[in-house]
Amino acid sequence: MLKDPNNWKKLLRLNPVTPLILSDDKAINYFICRDILDEDPGIIESLWESPKVKSILDKQQENGSWKYSGGKEEIRSQMNYNQLETYRIMRVLIEKYGLNNTNNAISKACEFLFSFQTEEGDFRGIYGNEYTPNYSAGIMEMLIKAGYEKDDRIDLGLNWLLSIRQNDGGWAIPFRTTKCRISDVFYKNEQTEPIKNDPTKPSSHLVTGIVLRAFATHGHYRKSNDLRKAGAFLKSQFFKKDNYPDHGSPDYWGKLAYPFWWTDIVSSLDSLSKLKFNAEDYNIKTGLDYLINNQRSDGTWKVYYGLPKDDENDLWITLAICRLFKRFYSI
Repeated sequence: MLKDPNNWKKLLRLNPVTPLILSDDKAINYFICRDILDEDPGIIESLWESPKVKSILDKQQENGSWKYSGGKEEIRSQMNYNQLETYRIMRVLIEKYGLNNTNNAISKACEFLFSFQTEEGDFRGIYGNEYTPNYSAGIMEMLIKAGYEKDDRIDLGLNWLLSIRQNDGGWAIPFRTTKCRISDVFYKNEQTEPIKNDPTKPSSHLVTGIVLRAFATHGHYRKSNDLRKAGAFLKSQFFKKDNYPDHGSPDYWGKLAYPFWWTDIVSSLDSLSKLKFNAEDYNIKTGLDYLINNQRSDGTWKVYYGLPKDDENDLWITLAICRLFKRFYSI
């Protein structure tokens, strides 16, 4: 095990910190100083005055949401489309600019998202009245990062997630564990009860990776032994086909996105590093070696999903990779 946390850079063919330091993006400069160089970047609120942030906040609706453009009425209601869009926008504001619930716009958006939480604890509406452990967890990840870690509603949601695990330790979309087709879900009467998961069916690495992001973000829950089994399942699936058809091709492991969206090799390693998995573990090393081998000649990595559009997307995924390498070799 490497003793100097800065030695992780020697594992790479090129120093990825250099292009990050040279970036003109103030947000990237802030996070590279704080998270990689261990320097004081100043107050996070300095990023909140960014023209990009102001442009996004100007489009926020009175109820705290952002409006989804387009969409099909027969798939989901405008309000549920807005839930999806608000989650998407929150990822940018929180992950790239560090906004939190001390900002009135963010607290309003968070309460809008909380309005979709059921008494059971899940967040519903994106798949009609069906359970969505993936979107429920993704939304909770943002709410935790926005400052709601100690909110009882987060405990309710995380405990709901723990209650619907598959027997192999991970998660799957419940209706996918039955013979129900996705077309049946979207055209199903929303008054009917959601389909329960069949826990004997295998987990989905797509869903498990997203769910683990929420737990890995939470200071208390990330220490739970319950998550070791889920983490072991996730890493065992690196570069394999998913057990279910949603983003099932092995190619999706290399289709990187930032802020994280689906499960890819970077989002997975990021969570597993927070859960204190070891860099010398065979599966973890396989994932790290993949990143080492796919570093580009300028020291960066390439984003595949470039939405929302940002000229610095490749630098953002590079920053995320620097964080996880540093974390693994600081354990």
